[in-house]
Amino acid sequence: MDLVSENRPETCATLGLDCGTCIERCASTTAAICPDLQLAGVQRVFLQLYASPGCHPMAHAFVRAYEEAATPSKPMAAVTRASAAAAAA
Repeated sequence: MDLVSENRPETCATLGLDCGTCIERCASTTAAICPDLQLAGVQRVFLQLYASPGCHPMAHAFVRAYEEAATPSKPMAAVTRASAAAAAA
């Protein structure tokens, strides 16, 4: 069984995978590799990875997970600003 050519919900389910976890992990990995994709690019990546119509209902969740993974968290941004200010002083 090859998940690249058989990427369908039924295939994943037989391997014990659930759609939510699969989508979140894949979107997070995509964001780490390509953090500056625009919405159309994220949607294109999703459709290339998940060509099965059975996966298409998860497109919105993939986009949301990608955006969350690609956007630095606010606490980390505050730490970065504080470090930069301390270094400048």
